[in-house]
Amino acid sequence: MTSPDTPAPDRSRTPHQLFPSAEQQVTGAPRRTRRMRRTLAVTALLAAGALALSACGGDAEAGGNDDGKNGQAGADAAAKKDASAAKITVSSKDGATDASINDTGVKVTGGKLTDVKLTVADTGATVAGAISADGTSWKPGVQLERGTKYKITANAKDAKGRSATENATFSTVSSANSFIGTYTPDNGKTVGVGMPVSFNFDKVITNKKDVQSHIKVTSSSGQEVVGHWFGAQRLDFRPEDYWKAGSKVTMKIDLDGVKGGNGITGVQSKTVSFTIGRSQVSTVDMNTQTMTVKRDGKVLKRVPISGGSPEHPTYNGQMVISEKFEQTRMDGSTVGFGGEYDIKDVPHAMRLSSSGTFIHGNYWGSPSVFGNSGTSHGCVGLRDSKGGGGDTPGKWFFNESLVGDVVIVKNSHDKMVQPDNGLNGWNLSWSDWKAGSAT
Repeated sequence: MTSPDTPAPDRSRTPHQLFPSAEQQVTGAPRRTRRMRRTLAVTALLAAGALALSACGGDAEAGGNDDGKNGQAGADAAAKKDASAAKITVSSKDGATDASINDTGVKVTGGKLTDVKLTVADTGATVAGAISADGTSWKPGVQLERGTKYKITANAKDAKGRSATENATFSTVSSANSFIGTYTPDNGKTVGVGMPVSFNFDKVITNKKDVQSHIKVTSSSGQEVVGHWFGAQRLDFRPEDYWKAGSKVTMKIDLDGVKGGNGITGVQSKTVSFTIGRSQVSTVDMNTQTMTVKRDGKVLKRVPISGGSPEHPTYNGQMVISEKFEQTRMDGSTVGFGGEYDIKDVPHAMRLSSSGTFIHGNYWGSPSVFGNSGTSHGCVGLRDSKGGGGDTPGKWFFNESLVGDVVIVKNSHDKMVQPDNGLNGWNLSWSDWKAGSAT
């Protein structure tokens, strides 16, 4: 027996002693009964502990079956409810290794872009760009480089001011795995009626049909325009007859992502337009050594010329002026004539073929040869002055001509110029021209 004056002995407490013992409840109870009650007490204690542990994952209403998912689901739902409505999309996918050099950009729905930063991954150099006036898109200000790794970060806010961010790292298609077509004429130019659209590709194209079908050339005149392949790297377009004077020609280049064959992909995407000027077609008659210049079907002027000599005759056929030079050097060794001539200041020169045929001013020949005899190595010469000054036939014709004007040579003792020697596809019949189309 204990009393305030007689403290109870110190005992080590066992789990079942947290509850009143059997002896304390029933004095003098049989030992078996005591053991049973001790067992029940321990069981009750363990059950209480299990209840306490399971209740840590949720509230009282969750009950003993809550495994923690309900609490996390509630947190996720709350986060989703508070998330920004702005959804940002970067056109170049994160991790891409063949991203377009043209179409990289950012768009957002449900909000407006606040800032976009595009950098070259290796150097950190920033690529300038601009957010659209309505804040829903961004584009770089320059075409991206091929085979380059970029990083982009885009930020936006929705109407409630909630922020959203999107990041991506990507690499543009490499030069080795892509192809580009160099084309003529350039955007915005005014050219003559004979000017074809001509593409020269930097890789061999084996998938000609797909490549050609992604270049559309149309004319405001309504003329049918057909493409023709010269080999595997050149594709020209023209109508059946010369372009109509004053018409507008548009070429839509949609090669970005187009497979050219042998593991190469196109990267170009643009629209180019040019204007056809007045009609000027000049005819050189080698029998009379005279050139008749017609403007819009009417004779503008007859000009004496000196064409190719009997040893080096001028090509026959329809030839298109592809380049103009106020002055240029003409070296015979570059076109197979050895050291026969090297004139460093040829005035008023206009190219008619890739192989070196020009119509140009001639200041070194005797004035008596013009209109009388052929003396050149295949070019068409017009009387001119050294330095190109003064009032001369060479200067007049140069000033009156456009790139794309047609010069026809007839009655020469040479063969017809090849249609791919310069921009001279007009020497093919319409049926032969269409036979060279891949579509």
